[in-house]
Order: sequence, then C-alpha cells, then structure tokens
Amino acid sequence: MPRRNPHRPFSPDPEMLARRPQISGNAINGLGETRPRRPEKVFWAPDPDDIPWGEVQRWFYQADPPGPEMQAARVERQAILDAPMPEVAAERVARTPEERTAALDRFVAEGLCEMVGVTAMRAEWVFAGERVDFGTIVMIGVAHDYDRLSAAPDQSAGADVIRQYGRAAGAAKAVAGWLRDEGWPAEAATGPMAGSVLMIPPAIECGFGELGKHGSIINPEFGAAFRLSAVLTDAPFAPTPRRAFGIDDFCLNCRICEDACPPEAILPEKATVRGERKWYVDFDKCIPFFARTSGCAICIAVCPWSRPGVGQGLADKLARHAARRAAG
Repeated sequence: MPRRNPHRPFSPDPEMLARRPQISGNAINGLGETRPRRPEKVFWAPDPDDIPWGEVQRWFYQADPPGPEMQAARVERQAILDAPMPEVAAERVARTPEERTAALDRFVAEGLCEMVGVTAMRAEWVFAGERVDFGTIVMIGVAHDYDRLSAAPDQSAGADVIRQYGRAAGAAKAVAGWLRDEGWPAEAATGPMAGSVLMIPPAIECGFGELGKHGSIINPEFGAAFRLSAVLTDAPFAPTPRRAFGIDDFCLNCRICEDACPPEAILPEKATVRGERKWYVDFDKCIPFFARTSGCAICIAVCPWSRPGVGQGLADKLARHAARRAAG
C-alpha cells in the first residue's frame, strides 16, 4: 500500500478531462509496443494543433496562473531564447576530436552549466516527422536550486524549473555559438518545448547517468534535480562514455517517488515501450496533476539521489556491494 500522501486523493479537473483526446498518451508513447519505432510528440509541442493532446497543453498554460516569480522567470528565459546566434565563420579552427571535447569543460568552469557530454546522433532519437542531418549531439545539464525544488509542487519550484530551462538554453546557445565561431554549423536544442530530438536517451549514452523509476535521469552528483539541453553539430568530437552506477538496481527496491506521486502514475515495475524494457511513468495519470500544478516536480525532488551530498555516497556504497558480489 502507498504511504500517506498529503496530495491524495487527487481528482483531475473536469475542464481538463473535457479536453482529453480519445487516444491515450500512453499509446502515443508506445507503451506495450514490442517493436522499435521513432517517438512521437505527446506534449510540449511548439504548435499545440500538431498533437492530439494539444487542447490539454493549452489548458496547462491557464490552469495555474503564474505568480510574480514564475512570470519573471519566463521573461528571463524568453530573453535568452530570443538572443541572436552568430553566423558560421568562413574558416574552421583546427582541433582534434579529443581537444574539442576537452574544451567543453570551460562552459562548466564558467558556471554556464554543470555537466557536458558528447555522443553520436541516432535516428531513433529523432521525433517522427522531424529530420536531423547532424551526426553529433552535445548534451548539457544544469542543476536545480534544491531548496527551491524541494518546495514542489508549489510555484517556487515551478519557477526554478523555468529558470533552469533558461540556463540550459543559454548554455546550449553558448556552445553552439562557440562552434559557429570556429566554423562549424551548430543548432541549439532546448526545452521544455519538444524540438527535433529526445533529450534523455542521448544524455544517458554520453554518461550523465541512468534512467530512474520516475522517468528522469539520476546522476550521483545531482540526482534527478537537473535539466537538459543539447547542441546538434557535425564538428568532430571524441564521445564521452556511457556510465552505470547501480542506480537501476537501486530503483527496483525503492518506492519513495512512487509513494510520493499524487496521481500514482509511477509504475512499480518496468514496462515495454517501443521495443525497449524501461522505467515508465503513466502519461494519462501524470499529466492531470502536472498540468494543475505548473509542472509538479515532486518525484525528482523527493528522490534520495537528489538531496545535496547524498548521491555520491549512495553510488560508492553500490559500487562496494557490486565489487563484493563479483568477488563471490
């Protein structure tokens, strides 16, 4: 039985229910499908008319009117999104792939972001109906202010989500601008609106962490309390390796996010989604609460890995257990 939850029982807003399409969001996501296919946009479409759940997306915009902090964060983010990008320089700067990957560390050192990684682009990460001609994707992670995030689902947490999406967009545009200055075409891909590619799979592939039960990446240093952006390019980079910390096994035996989820949308076991066995969050259950509370974020806030200073200790403990098992 789930633990007592202050946000339960939760009943979806009748106005939102009236806007739900006949097709389930889980069906759009490919829940239960055994064959791989490209993903489809189910929410956060730049044009809501392009998706079946577009009327629900529109309702989200007006369901919980933003307070002053959220309004200010949106203005700041929009200014970042509207900032112009430099033209691609006529001459290319010579760097080895290893040097170019190492050069990304300066964006972390300058405080524009907290994580960077690189991997080769894959067709299965591109949304149906979209086209990506670039062969490389640079992933960027920006950490939340945990004190603000821990207030979820209050608007102070929602404001920090918006603020970090703005930081992620600024970092992606900075990296793309750097590549353009060095003579390489590059495009920034930023959230929360769905662009041309998925963000989580390439972030896992380039070493950011593992998928958690709550459907977000878990990283030992930042837990699940970070946001993603990306840069698409053909500039030669050395890929950063995928990493495992034992988080997947940890989630098998942890129910904290599952119990904390007001609409009980986090599945207790993995599911098959477009041919892949993975952790999955029931979209149809999640989105009514998510839309009613300016983005929720409870699950990533309560995740044990997200608490500052906790994750690395958990990772070290899991590594010791794995070493003992390997030694017999």
